[in-house]
Amino acid sequence: MSFLTSFGPLPPARAIRRVLHAGAVFCLAALPVARAADATESRAEMVVQALALLGVPYRWGGNDPARGLDCSGLVRHVYKAATSLELPRRSEQMSRVGHKVARDDLRAGDLLFFNTLGHPYSHVALYLGDGRFVHAPGRKSQVRVDALDQRYWRNRFTGARRIELALAEVPAVVAQENRAPATQVMRSDDVPGGP
Repeated sequence: MSFLTSFGPLPPARAIRRVLHAGAVFCLAALPVARAADATESRAEMVVQALALLGVPYRWGGNDPARGLDCSGLVRHVYKAATSLELPRRSEQMSRVGHKVARDDLRAGDLLFFNTLGHPYSHVALYLGDGRFVHAPGRKSQVRVDALDQRYWRNRFTGARRIELALAEVPAVVAQENRAPATQVMRSDDVPGGP
């Protein structure tokens, strides 16, 4: 049995996902209210994902919660799990993503930067709201929540950045999928019950 349409054979799953993502981008662009709601949901999901990592041990260079996370590994993991966005690996690189945000205008999911090693963007954290943030502070510690007003963090705070999720969320996923594949050849086992 072959799955043919009047337009040719049924496309592989990756092509179908691209079409669906493109449709999602069109729908989000047409509905500003839906875009804002999606961004709010994504920010709430980031908070949930970040809090689920409390107690994970710090590990320099760590990207995997099962083995340990460093500060940028934590932020990358949360963004990818909650929004499918792939952030740069190092905190200094993250400091160039999105746009600057004033401390008085922080929202959940904003990136916070601190000078902990003698340079302005040596530590990154994820803002939770109400003056609190989650981060992987350093060796012999675990992922935890701290207050931005604590003297240590207040004195080392160097800025914040926001990634506009309502605009970036779906297009970033599409961009990731578009750059990944090489030419894909459809095989008969790509179509369930195919010839």
